[in-house]
Amino acid sequence: MTEKSISAEELEQRYADATVSNALTDEGAQELPPELQDFVDKLFELARTGTVPPGEPSAADQLAGYVTAGLSPNLTNHEGNTLLMLAAYNGHADIVTALAQHGADVDRLNDRGQSPLAGAIFKQETAVIEALLAAGADPLAGHPTAIDCATMFGQTELADRLNLMLN
Repeated sequence: MTEKSISAEELEQRYADATVSNALTDEGAQELPPELQDFVDKLFELARTGTVPPGEPSAADQLAGYVTAGLSPNLTNHEGNTLLMLAAYNGHADIVTALAQHGADVDRLNDRGQSPLAGAIFKQETAVIEALLAAGADPLAGHPTAIDCATMFGQTELADRLNLMLN
């Protein structure tokens, strides 16, 4: 993430007390110590950009490591977006796959009622769409649904495919 990246092991050691541990595993990081809030913000930025300096593990590997160390795979930001939602919307299929494999809810809606699958369809992120479907994403989750999005944006083959999945 940055020169001051915190390893998954260091995360466990530095934030082992119950209060902070609970904040990181509840839905949404709220009322965290400033240093920890900065760290959580960097995690959301990592999911959004997928960018890491040369020589560091991939964003997918880093986020998977933090989840393995105890970070909630469904941690949400102030808009209700999970790490997976941000990765999906920004075209990072590898991050989506890694988070889904580590327990992230692929149908978790943000505060606007949007699903990761609908967001990926809106952004025409084919690899992300495939990753979400492989992880069991529900084409009817959210509003508009993924099927509605595919139809609205003229992706009739995808809309037909999603409808067939429901039968």
